[in-house]
Amino acid sequence: MKFVEKRNGLYFPTKEMKKIALISNKKIYKEARENPIKFWEEQARQIVWFKPWEKVYLEEPPYFRWFVGGKLNISYNCLDRHLKDKKDKIALIWEPEPLEEKPRAFTYYELYKQVNKLANALKKLGIKKGDVVGIYLPMIPETLISMLACARIGAVHTVIFSAFSPEALRTRLQVSEAKFLITADGYYRRGKIINLKQNADEGIKETKVEKVIVVKRAGNEISWNNEKDVWYEDLTKNESDECKPEEMDSEDLLFILFTSGTSGTPKGILHTCGGYTVQAYLTGKWIFDFHEKDVLWCTSDFGWITGHSYTCYSPLLNGITTLIFEGAPDYPTPDRWAQIIEKHKVTIFYTAPTAIRMFERMNGNIAKKYEFKTLRLLGSVGEVLDEASWLWYFKNVGKERCPIVDTWWQTETGGILISSLPGIGPFKPGFVGLPFPGVKAEILDEEGKKCEKGKQGNLVVLPPFPPGLLRGIYKDEKKYLETYWSKYGNKIYFTSDAAFKDENGLIRIVGRVDDVIKVAGHRLSTGEIENALNSHEGVVESAVVGVPDEIKGEVPLAFVTLKPGFLVSEKLEEELKEIVSKKISPIAKPAKIIFIEDLPKTRSGKIMRRVLKKILLKEELGDLTTLANPESIEKIKKVLGL
Repeated sequence: MKFVEKRNGLYFPTKEMKKIALISNKKIYKEARENPIKFWEEQARQIVWFKPWEKVYLEEPPYFRWFVGGKLNISYNCLDRHLKDKKDKIALIWEPEPLEEKPRAFTYYELYKQVNKLANALKKLGIKKGDVVGIYLPMIPETLISMLACARIGAVHTVIFSAFSPEALRTRLQVSEAKFLITADGYYRRGKIINLKQNADEGIKETKVEKVIVVKRAGNEISWNNEKDVWYEDLTKNESDECKPEEMDSEDLLFILFTSGTSGTPKGILHTCGGYTVQAYLTGKWIFDFHEKDVLWCTSDFGWITGHSYTCYSPLLNGITTLIFEGAPDYPTPDRWAQIIEKHKVTIFYTAPTAIRMFERMNGNIAKKYEFKTLRLLGSVGEVLDEASWLWYFKNVGKERCPIVDTWWQTETGGILISSLPGIGPFKPGFVGLPFPGVKAEILDEEGKKCEKGKQGNLVVLPPFPPGLLRGIYKDEKKYLETYWSKYGNKIYFTSDAAFKDENGLIRIVGRVDDVIKVAGHRLSTGEIENALNSHEGVVESAVVGVPDEIKGEVPLAFVTLKPGFLVSEKLEEELKEIVSKKISPIAKPAKIIFIEDLPKTRSGKIMRRVLKKILLKEELGDLTTLANPESIEKIKKVLGL
């Protein structure tokens, strides 16, 4: 069945898609816009509350509260409430990296029992409501189980990406003052066993961690401290599989998630129980159009907000099946990702633009060999999805059959705030779409006035603020106020992203506000220059950075990776410069194109432009442990002759 069709340069859901879509009437936007508070209140009634709220929304700028006085538990809503009609339905599928190892699957009832056993064990260790528990685990079922177990007893979880260095782990444990850490002996990454316990042992030094719970995953040899360490299996095996969920106030803290900057102390973003639950539930339901038999594969690690919201919480809140994969999507063969989609009959595939471009570069022909018959919907998250990559994804993975929901949101927003709804559309390459119903997003100029359509400005969110928006930065109110509420005052949330609207009101994200180059007084977005470069048939992806120039102040330099078959030449460099000149302006033309094998990226798929700039300026690069491909740094230096 075809779910999308092209009309007048835009893509719209077909009649067949509209028939099956949960939301297909665009009047929902008007209704939500007229009374956003009433809209969110009506949607909140779809989840289970132990006690109803007394007041829907209270605002004392820049602070706000949702569902005031209401009591609930997200673990109960993810598990218990599905046991009547979905007890034997598969909740979680885990695909390990080694091909010889069998996948594991958990029904809702099996997951419920596993979560309860761990929850009881945590309570016996002395973990109480409000205590912070660090989770330093790879993509294994126990990570999701640990998150739900913490939420069940009212403990605050802080998930720390398993590829973070001991130093990065230590910083986060110190800031959060976690007394407990859940980790593993090791895990598989590209055929190698990573000794995670060794990193954890180093990372807990100079922290308040009293106990380390260790999951047996890889069976590798590890160091052991009888006073601190305890095996996960020993801790849980004799525990009851019944654990009454803690009644949490809507504004109680659910989790802390640290954003990883290139310098300075990471920010501990605070998300609360009620608002986050409602927003995670509804955005997943409507944007991914969840149906009973759906299998969602969101490729994000649990260490990122996407992994929290759309790998763990949203699919389980909606009672569908979520898939997690331990390894890299191109290992041991370039088409591993495609094999997983076919093997587990994935219906919704949600991944990052950098992964899409990797598939295109490595698997361009491979993708054509797969039919992907089960796919109904594609999604993108994390970076700007340029038109060329959008079209490749649509044609080769979606087979010109599946809508693409490109999504904009942040760690701070908790859930998706801008994206076209699959039953309404329209979908436009390079544009994320319309603000989600009940979300007031606007684009303002430097003076705070609304930008005309087509004019670039700063993306902001206006009150009433979405229920899942952050409530603060852990123990740093000053940074919270300065970062989000100082640009336009305390009644406007500043996203730090630049964007513009087209004639249909569709929003295009052009990159971070700090990813702007000032050339001879002209402000140029690096995202727009990259988009122009990526439109060339030979380009896989690009990254543009600004470097100092004596005459112009700053000039753009572009790092470019090419598709197989395209050779580096002066002619190609001139072609690329000319494309930028024609599509944007001669002012935007890169001073130099640097052809490289691979761009430095985090495991979440973000291109590390700041690292590229530091290489060019010969500055100290700092901690590179978040990189998925650290070997790319030396290769880039070699190309530059450094």
